[in-house]
Amino acid sequence: MVASVFSRFSAFGFSGSRSSVPSGCSVAVSFVPSGADVFVGCAAGVDAFFRSAFPSARVFNASAFGSGRSAFAARSVAVVRAVGAAAGLWVSFPSSPCPAGLVPSSSSSRCFCGSGSGSWASLAFALGSGVPCLVFLGSLSCPVGWGLSPVLGCSGWFGCGLVLGRAAVQLSLF
Repeated sequence: MVASVFSRFSAFGFSGSRSSVPSGCSVAVSFVPSGADVFVGCAAGVDAFFRSAFPSARVFNASAFGSGRSAFAARSVAVVRAVGAAAGLWVSFPSSPCPAGLVPSSSSSRCFCGSGSGSWASLAFALGSGVPCLVFLGSLSCPVGWGLSPVLGCSGWFGCGLVLGRAAVQLSLF
């Protein structure tokens, strides 16, 4: 099922842990169609893995957005927006649980609010902005209320309704 999701896109953005490269990364590389546009950041870990796998990737460097932590957030926002503009798929590989209180939003300042996880903040911004998303959680639990569902037959993979063929449902108290 993950392969069929990848086959529907010709542009991909990748984000994830700076300290580890989950097994799902190798799986993802094998599913990216030849000639696809790849967007990635300048960090170590997952970013470096995808820069190496795709030497022609468009790399967003934090230094182009200033200095300090805000430059990394601005870089991540720019990568997500570029993937959205290319009608691409955002693929995330976080290595820690979702920070408490972080939820998807189209407001970059709500997502990049100092929660300590750029991977989750980028995913929250992508989902909130309507960018189709897949996330490899491995054994991490899926955050409640994010609109992510398990990808059938693909352990550790979760996707939003846009990639799984399910319409988004707005829950109501009334």
